[in-house]
Amino acid sequence: MKVRCAVADLERVSAIMCMLDPRIVTEDYSDMDKDMNNIYGDLIDDQLKNADRSHAAVSLYIGENKNPAEFAAFARDRFRDEGIDAAIEFISVEDEDWENSWKKYYHPMRVGEKIMIVPAWQDYDPAPDDVVVYMDSGLAFGSGTHESTRLCAALIEKSVTPGAKVLDVGTGSGILAIIASKLGAASVDACDIDPVAVRVAAENAEKNGAANVRTFVADLLNGVEGEYDLVSANIVADIIVRMAPDLPRVVKLGGCVAVSGVIDEYARDVIATMDECGFGVSDVLSDNGWKGLMFRRIR
Repeated sequence: MKVRCAVADLERVSAIMCMLDPRIVTEDYSDMDKDMNNIYGDLIDDQLKNADRSHAAVSLYIGENKNPAEFAAFARDRFRDEGIDAAIEFISVEDEDWENSWKKYYHPMRVGEKIMIVPAWQDYDPAPDDVVVYMDSGLAFGSGTHESTRLCAALIEKSVTPGAKVLDVGTGSGILAIIASKLGAASVDACDIDPVAVRVAAENAEKNGAANVRTFVADLLNGVEGEYDLVSANIVADIIVRMAPDLPRVVKLGGCVAVSGVIDEYARDVIATMDECGFGVSDVLSDNGWKGLMFRRIR
Protein backbone atom coordinates (compact mmCIF):
# COMPACT_ATOMS: atom_id res chain seq x y z
CA MET A 1 0.00 0.00 0.00
CA LYS A 2 1.43 3.39 -0.97
CA VAL A 3 0.25 6.74 0.40
CA ARG A 4 1.19 9.96 -1.37
CA CYS A 5 1.11 13.22 0.57
CA ALA A 6 2.60 16.69 0.84
CA VAL A 7 6.10 16.78 2.32
CA ALA A 8 4.77 18.88 5.18
CA ASP A 9 2.49 15.97 6.19
CA LEU A 10 5.10 13.23 5.83
CA GLU A 11 5.88 12.86 9.53
CA ARG A 12 2.22 12.48 10.50
CA VAL A 13 1.48 10.13 7.60
CA SER A 14 4.47 7.99 8.60
CA ALA A 15 3.23 7.81 12.19
CA ILE A 16 -0.21 6.66 11.08
CA MET A 17 1.24 4.08 8.68
CA CYS A 18 3.45 2.76 11.51
CA MET A 19 0.26 1.97 13.43
CA LEU A 20 -0.48 -0.59 10.69
CA ASP A 21 3.08 -1.88 10.30
CA PRO A 22 6.32 -0.31 11.57
CA ARG A 23 8.25 -1.58 8.51
CA ILE A 24 7.50 1.38 6.26
CA VAL A 25 9.44 2.82 3.32
CA THR A 26 9.44 6.57 2.72
CA GLU A 27 10.17 8.52 -0.46
CA ASP A 28 11.12 12.17 0.09
CA TYR A 29 13.02 14.17 -2.51
CA SER A 30 12.68 17.56 -0.84
CA ASP A 31 16.41 17.70 0.03
CA MET A 32 17.63 16.68 -3.40
CA ASP A 33 18.69 20.17 -4.48
CA LYS A 34 20.78 20.67 -1.34
CA ASP A 35 22.33 17.20 -1.53
CA MET A 36 23.22 17.54 -5.21
CA ASN A 37 25.65 20.33 -4.38
CA ASN A 38 28.01 17.65 -3.06
CA ILE A 39 27.44 15.09 -5.84
CA TYR A 40 28.52 15.10 -9.46
CA GLY A 41 25.39 15.68 -11.50
CA ASP A 42 26.06 12.88 -13.99
CA LEU A 43 26.01 10.35 -11.14
CA ILE A 44 22.36 11.09 -10.40
CA ASP A 45 19.58 9.41 -12.33
CA ASP A 46 17.44 11.80 -14.37
CA GLN A 47 14.33 10.42 -12.70
CA LEU A 48 15.66 11.57 -9.34
CA LYS A 49 16.68 14.96 -10.69
CA ASN A 50 13.15 15.53 -11.96
CA ALA A 51 11.35 14.09 -8.93
CA ASP A 52 8.59 16.13 -7.32
CA ARG A 53 10.14 17.98 -4.36
CA SER A 54 6.82 19.04 -2.83
CA HIS A 55 5.32 15.57 -2.34
CA ALA A 56 6.43 12.38 -0.60
CA ALA A 57 5.21 8.81 -0.29
CA VAL A 58 5.03 6.15 2.41
CA SER A 59 4.68 2.46 1.54
CA LEU A 60 4.19 -0.77 3.44
CA TYR A 61 3.78 -4.40 2.47
CA ILE A 62 0.46 -6.15 3.13
CA GLY A 63 0.73 -9.93 3.39
CA GLU A 64 -1.65 -12.32 1.67
CA ASN A 65 -3.45 -13.11 4.92
CA LYS A 66 -4.29 -9.45 5.53
CA ASN A 67 -7.19 -7.36 4.31
CA PRO A 68 -6.07 -4.45 2.07
CA ALA A 69 -9.42 -2.66 2.36
CA GLU A 70 -9.15 -2.78 6.16
CA PHE A 71 -5.71 -1.16 6.00
CA ALA A 72 -6.98 1.52 3.62
CA ALA A 73 -10.05 2.30 5.72
CA PHE A 74 -7.98 2.59 8.90
CA ALA A 75 -5.49 4.95 7.24
CA ARG A 76 -8.13 7.01 5.46
CA ASP A 77 -10.09 7.59 8.69
CA ARG A 78 -6.96 8.71 10.55
CA PHE A 79 -5.89 11.01 7.70
CA ARG A 80 -9.35 12.58 7.78
CA ASP A 81 -9.21 13.10 11.56
CA GLU A 82 -5.81 14.79 11.19
CA GLY A 83 -6.89 16.93 8.21
CA ILE A 84 -4.32 15.30 5.93
CA ASP A 85 -4.87 15.25 2.17
CA ALA A 86 -3.41 11.91 1.10
CA ALA A 87 -3.94 9.51 -1.80
CA ILE A 88 -3.91 5.73 -1.22
CA GLU A 89 -3.01 3.19 -3.89
CA PHE A 90 -2.25 -0.53 -4.05
CA ILE A 91 0.58 -1.39 -6.38
CA SER A 92 0.22 -5.19 -6.36
CA VAL A 93 -3.48 -5.13 -7.26
CA GLU A 94 -3.45 -2.21 -9.68
CA ASP A 95 -5.11 -4.34 -12.37
CA GLU A 96 -7.84 -5.51 -10.00
CA ASP A 97 -10.71 -3.91 -8.19
CA TRP A 98 -8.95 -3.64 -4.83
CA GLU A 99 -12.17 -2.68 -3.08
CA ASN A 100 -13.38 -6.25 -3.74
CA SER A 101 -10.21 -8.28 -4.34
CA TRP A 102 -9.53 -8.53 -0.59
CA LYS A 103 -12.59 -10.74 -0.16
CA LYS A 104 -10.65 -13.85 -1.18
CA TYR A 105 -8.52 -13.42 1.97
CA TYR A 106 -11.47 -12.84 4.32
CA HIS A 107 -12.67 -16.00 6.07
CA PRO A 108 -14.80 -16.79 9.15
CA MET A 109 -12.88 -16.00 12.33
CA ARG A 110 -13.51 -16.39 16.02
CA VAL A 111 -13.26 -13.29 18.22
CA GLY A 112 -13.31 -13.55 21.99
CA GLU A 113 -14.99 -16.69 23.35
CA LYS A 114 -18.06 -17.19 21.16
CA ILE A 115 -18.27 -14.41 18.57
CA MET A 116 -17.86 -15.61 14.97
CA ILE A 117 -17.28 -12.96 12.29
CA VAL A 118 -18.42 -14.39 8.95
CA PRO A 119 -18.13 -12.73 5.52
CA ALA A 120 -21.62 -11.82 4.34
CA TRP A 121 -21.15 -13.74 1.08
CA GLN A 122 -20.19 -17.05 2.76
CA ASP A 123 -22.28 -19.82 4.33
CA TYR A 124 -21.45 -20.87 7.87
CA ASP A 125 -22.71 -23.70 10.08
CA PRO A 126 -22.60 -22.27 13.62
CA ALA A 127 -21.86 -24.18 16.79
CA PRO A 128 -24.63 -24.11 19.43
CA ASP A 129 -23.08 -21.25 21.45
CA ASP A 130 -21.79 -19.17 18.52
CA VAL A 131 -22.83 -15.54 18.22
CA VAL A 132 -22.59 -15.07 14.45
CA VAL A 133 -22.08 -11.65 12.88
CA TYR A 134 -22.18 -11.43 9.09
CA MET A 135 -20.02 -8.60 7.80
CA ASP A 136 -19.30 -6.74 4.59
CA SER A 137 -17.17 -3.78 5.63
CA GLY A 138 -17.05 -2.26 2.13
CA LEU A 139 -15.16 1.04 2.36
CA ALA A 140 -15.60 1.28 6.15
CA PHE A 141 -13.09 0.15 8.77
CA GLY A 142 -14.06 -2.97 10.71
CA SER A 143 -14.15 -6.40 9.08
CA GLY A 144 -12.74 -7.97 12.24
CA THR A 145 -9.31 -8.84 10.85
CA HIS A 146 -7.45 -5.96 12.51
CA GLU A 147 -6.12 -6.44 16.03
CA SER A 148 -7.85 -3.31 17.35
CA THR A 149 -11.27 -4.54 16.21
CA ARG A 150 -10.74 -7.97 17.72
CA LEU A 151 -9.61 -6.50 21.04
CA CYS A 152 -12.60 -4.19 21.36
CA ALA A 153 -14.98 -7.00 20.40
CA ALA A 154 -13.49 -9.21 23.13
CA LEU A 155 -13.91 -6.43 25.71
CA ILE A 156 -17.55 -5.91 24.69
CA GLU A 157 -18.21 -9.63 24.98
CA LYS A 158 -16.85 -9.58 28.54
CA SER A 159 -18.79 -6.49 29.65
CA VAL A 160 -22.10 -6.09 27.86
CA THR A 161 -25.09 -7.20 29.94
CA PRO A 162 -28.65 -8.09 28.82
CA GLY A 163 -30.76 -4.96 28.60
CA ALA A 164 -27.77 -2.60 28.47
CA LYS A 165 -27.82 0.69 26.63
CA VAL A 166 -24.72 0.89 24.40
CA LEU A 167 -23.01 3.60 22.35
CA ASP A 168 -20.40 2.78 19.68
CA VAL A 169 -18.31 5.82 18.70
CA GLY A 170 -16.57 5.78 15.32
CA THR A 171 -18.61 2.73 14.36
CA GLY A 172 -17.06 2.18 10.92
CA SER A 173 -18.66 -0.96 9.50
CA GLY A 174 -20.91 -1.27 12.56
CA ILE A 175 -19.29 -4.52 13.64
CA LEU A 176 -18.98 -3.64 17.34
CA ALA A 177 -22.51 -2.23 17.51
CA ILE A 178 -23.90 -5.42 15.97
CA ILE A 179 -21.89 -7.59 18.37
CA ALA A 180 -23.30 -5.64 21.33
CA SER A 181 -26.82 -6.07 19.95
CA LYS A 182 -26.41 -9.83 19.46
CA LEU A 183 -24.99 -10.19 22.98
CA GLY A 184 -28.23 -8.85 24.45
CA ALA A 185 -28.01 -5.05 24.58
CA ALA A 186 -31.45 -3.45 24.68
CA SER A 187 -30.44 -0.58 22.41
CA VAL A 188 -27.29 0.39 20.54
CA ASP A 189 -26.49 3.82 19.15
CA ALA A 190 -23.73 3.79 16.52
CA CYS A 191 -22.19 7.01 15.23
CA ASP A 192 -19.40 8.00 12.86
CA ILE A 193 -18.21 11.24 11.30
CA ASP A 194 -18.13 9.53 7.87
CA PRO A 195 -21.57 9.27 6.16
CA VAL A 196 -20.32 6.32 4.07
CA ALA A 197 -19.48 4.40 7.25
CA VAL A 198 -22.88 5.21 8.73
CA ARG A 199 -24.59 3.86 5.60
CA VAL A 200 -22.47 0.69 5.63
CA ALA A 201 -23.14 0.18 9.35
CA ALA A 202 -26.89 0.52 8.83
CA GLU A 203 -26.80 -2.01 5.99
CA ASN A 204 -24.80 -4.49 8.06
CA ALA A 205 -27.14 -4.09 11.03
CA GLU A 206 -30.11 -4.83 8.78
CA LYS A 207 -28.40 -7.92 7.31
CA ASN A 208 -27.82 -9.21 10.84
CA GLY A 209 -31.34 -8.54 12.05
CA ALA A 210 -30.02 -6.06 14.61
CA ALA A 211 -33.09 -3.87 14.55
CA ASN A 212 -32.14 -2.12 17.80
CA VAL A 213 -29.01 -0.55 16.26
CA ARG A 214 -29.53 3.12 15.41
CA THR A 215 -26.89 4.71 13.17
CA PHE A 216 -26.24 8.42 12.76
CA VAL A 217 -23.53 10.92 11.77
CA ALA A 218 -21.66 12.58 14.64
CA ASP A 219 -18.18 13.91 15.38
CA LEU A 220 -17.24 11.85 18.45
CA LEU A 221 -19.73 12.77 21.21
CA ASN A 222 -20.91 16.07 19.72
CA GLY A 223 -24.70 15.94 19.63
CA VAL A 224 -24.91 12.64 21.51
CA GLU A 225 -27.46 12.76 24.32
CA GLY A 226 -28.38 10.38 27.13
CA GLU A 227 -26.51 8.08 29.50
CA TYR A 228 -25.13 4.69 28.53
CA ASP A 229 -24.13 1.54 30.38
CA LEU A 230 -21.33 0.87 27.89
CA VAL A 231 -19.47 3.06 25.39
CA SER A 232 -17.11 1.47 22.86
CA ALA A 233 -14.59 3.31 20.70
CA ASN A 234 -12.17 1.60 18.32
CA ILE A 235 -10.25 4.70 17.29
CA VAL A 236 -6.71 5.91 18.16
CA ALA A 237 -5.06 7.08 21.37
CA ASP A 238 -4.99 10.82 20.69
CA ILE A 239 -8.69 10.84 19.71
CA ILE A 240 -9.57 8.87 22.86
CA VAL A 241 -7.64 11.43 24.93
CA ARG A 242 -9.48 14.25 23.16
CA MET A 243 -12.87 12.61 23.81
CA ALA A 244 -12.22 11.60 27.44
CA PRO A 245 -13.36 14.83 29.19
CA ASP A 246 -16.77 14.52 27.51
CA LEU A 247 -17.31 10.86 28.48
CA PRO A 248 -18.70 11.45 32.02
CA ARG A 249 -21.61 13.24 30.37
CA VAL A 250 -22.75 10.09 28.53
CA VAL A 251 -21.57 7.21 30.77
CA LYS A 252 -23.57 6.22 33.85
CA LEU A 253 -21.78 6.06 37.19
CA GLY A 254 -20.48 2.50 37.30
CA GLY A 255 -20.77 2.22 33.53
CA CYS A 256 -17.99 0.99 31.25
CA VAL A 257 -15.90 2.35 28.38
CA ALA A 258 -14.14 -0.10 26.03
CA VAL A 259 -11.44 1.43 23.82
CA SER A 260 -8.90 0.07 21.37
CA GLY A 261 -6.74 1.28 18.51
CA VAL A 262 -4.11 2.07 21.15
CA ILE A 263 -0.53 1.03 20.41
CA ASP A 264 1.46 -0.14 23.41
CA GLU A 265 3.53 3.00 23.99
CA TYR A 266 0.44 5.24 24.21
CA ALA A 267 -1.56 3.05 26.60
CA ARG A 268 -0.14 4.81 29.67
CA ASP A 269 -1.24 8.23 28.36
CA VAL A 270 -4.77 6.96 27.72
CA ILE A 271 -5.01 5.38 31.18
CA ALA A 272 -3.74 8.57 32.87
CA THR A 273 -6.19 10.80 31.00
CA MET A 274 -9.14 8.51 31.68
CA ASP A 275 -8.21 8.45 35.37
CA GLU A 276 -8.26 12.26 35.45
CA CYS A 277 -11.76 12.13 33.97
CA GLY A 278 -13.10 9.70 36.60
CA PHE A 279 -12.53 6.31 34.95
CA GLY A 280 -10.48 3.50 36.46
CA VAL A 281 -8.92 0.83 34.24
CA SER A 282 -10.50 -2.59 34.89
CA ASP A 283 -9.15 -4.79 32.09
CA VAL A 284 -6.27 -4.76 29.61
CA LEU A 285 -5.96 -6.99 26.54
CA SER A 286 -2.96 -7.13 24.20
CA ASP A 287 -2.47 -8.35 20.64
CA ASN A 288 0.58 -7.80 18.42
CA GLY A 289 1.57 -4.41 19.83
CA TRP A 290 -2.00 -3.15 20.31
CA LYS A 291 -3.94 -2.63 23.51
CA GLY A 292 -7.63 -2.94 24.30
CA LEU A 293 -8.57 -1.11 27.50
CA MET A 294 -11.70 -1.38 29.64
CA PHE A 295 -12.56 1.43 32.03
CA ARG A 296 -15.27 1.83 34.65
CA ARG A 297 -16.66 5.20 35.73
CA ILE A 298 -15.84 5.47 39.42
CA ARG A 299 -16.71 9.08 40.10
